[in-house]
Amino acid sequence: MTEIILWCILSIPLVFISRRNLFHLKHHGLYRFFGWECILWLIINNYKYWFENPLGSNQIISWVFLIYSLYLVVPGVILIKKIGKPDPVRKDDTLYSFEKTTEMIETGVYKYIRHPLYGSLLFLSWGICLKNPTLDLVIVTIFSSICFCITAKVEEAENIGYFGDKYTDYIKRSRMFVPYIF
Repeated sequence: MTEIILWCILSIPLVFISRRNLFHLKHHGLYRFFGWECILWLIINNYKYWFENPLGSNQIISWVFLIYSLYLVVPGVILIKKIGKPDPVRKDDTLYSFEKTTEMIETGVYKYIRHPLYGSLLFLSWGICLKNPTLDLVIVTIFSSICFCITAKVEEAENIGYFGDKYTDYIKRSRMFVPYIF
């Protein structure tokens, strides 16, 4: 019961942040919100196991996933600011200012994967889940993964609408989340 109350309270800022996307079924922000909610649930239910049995195989794999998550998000954000040239003039009220990129990014981590930030959230979800994997948390993590895959697909359609054939060609040369694999 405590976990549910805490989840409801901590969901308030996520609802506030996502408020402009919650009723847009064709926008990637709605599905990202549900993925964030799943991560919040995972954190609330697994925080107490973060350092338990530090040399256990699930903990080691968990830390690998969490470190890879950081590896994806840090350069991803830097490249968005540096090369993506977010411009508030770009017309789309459902996008946050950092998402209003005006240039495609095809270097660094983006050379190999199209969605390093969502890939980071996928690995974060599984990294948290593996701290103490239970059936219910694995189900939440699978749902989170589905949400981020849908988010990426919807965002790709948005990017094709904005960048056109250039983005379609980019899809053919890169993977969604894991270089050379997926």
